Amino acid sequence: MGKHLVVVGAGHAHLTVLKNLEEFKDSGHRVTVVSSSVRHYYSGMGPGMLSGIYRPEEIRFNVKKMSEDRGAAFVEDDVVKIRPQEKKIDLRSGNEISYDLLSLNTGSYVPAMEATPADSVFMVKPIETLLLARRRIIEDLQDKDLKITVVGGGPTGVEVAGNLERLAKNESGRCRITLVAGTRLLAEFKSSVRKHALKSLTSRHVRIIEGARVAAVKERKTELSNGDVLENDYVFMAVGVKPSSLFMDSGLPAGQDGGMLVNKFLQSVAYPELFGGGDCISFEPRPLAKVGVYAVRQNPILLHNLLNTLNGGALQEFVPQETFLLALNMGDGTAVVRWHSLVWGGALGFALKNYLDRKFMRAFQA
Repeated sequence: MGKHLVVVGAGHAHLTVLKNLEEFKDSGHRVTVVSSSVRHYYSGMGPGMLSGIYRPEEIRFNVKKMSEDRGAAFVEDDVVKIRPQEKKIDLRSGNEISYDLLSLNTGSYVPAMEATPADSVFMVKPIETLLLARRRIIEDLQDKDLKITVVGGGPTGVEVAGNLERLAKNESGRCRITLVAGTRLLAEFKSSVRKHALKSLTSRHVRIIEGARVAAVKERKTELSNGDVLENDYVFMAVGVKPSSLFMDSGLPAGQDGGMLVNKFLQSVAYPELFGGGDCISFEPRPLAKVGVYAVRQNPILLHNLLNTLNGGALQEFVPQETFLLALNMGDGTAVVRWHSLVWGGALGFALKNYLDRKFMRAFQA
């Protein structure tokens, strides 16, 4: 008798599963896909959408169509609780769904600071927020000069700052952009990566503040830990992504960041019928950075392990790669690229990133 697989979330780690849903149907099982939205945006191209390099439709997947075309049921809703003893999930709508096997890829979010004004602060996740930000900024630039603060000196903060500069330039508007980088811009990367990014941003008059963190975000002002106060019309929060509280709220074993704790098979350490991938998991063998390349590599592992759990068969280990390609879209038609010990910047770097991103999008379009 067939079993019921429930797939929650349509992030990077689930795309191969979604593309191959017919394999579950052909094995006699039924599948339900639960997603908070009909469409899923690819975060790797999000900053490029902010600047206008990409149109929104170029960086999103139609999850509903992918699911239904391959014989699965699609439910647009949020999961608010997992009840593993009963093998049920509770939805925000008040409905519940029973499962035999559950796979989770619910992503991550940027937590808001206390008393953060909602109308002028944009979190860089979910990616749809950047689309809203783009529309608001274009509208405002028609009437006035803007001051924008980007919080976070990691890859996302760098890409957002560079692409905001391009957005203002495209709209023939004046915009003063300040990037608050914390201790140091791209502190976790080689100095050569940092130098390329720093040169690109400062040459376009993006102000970089190092050695200070944001203490508070208030209406039109950002207070820094060194006592400085920045005036701003908008703030972009690009720091500190973390999984939702779903797993803690459900009483599941979780890592320090609150992600579902999984073993080398991407399987819950306590409930063998629960699997997960991407930013929402905490990998028990060793901590993983919140970067999309790990989620992409988890794709085929999850497909294999879900099928074999349902049909019987050995599970496959996920072995994280030691290094990965880093390509930062600087917003001006260039990218900073790091591959092993090689680091370079320029138009060739962006051409490589653009090619890889578009190839990834084509592979999973409905």
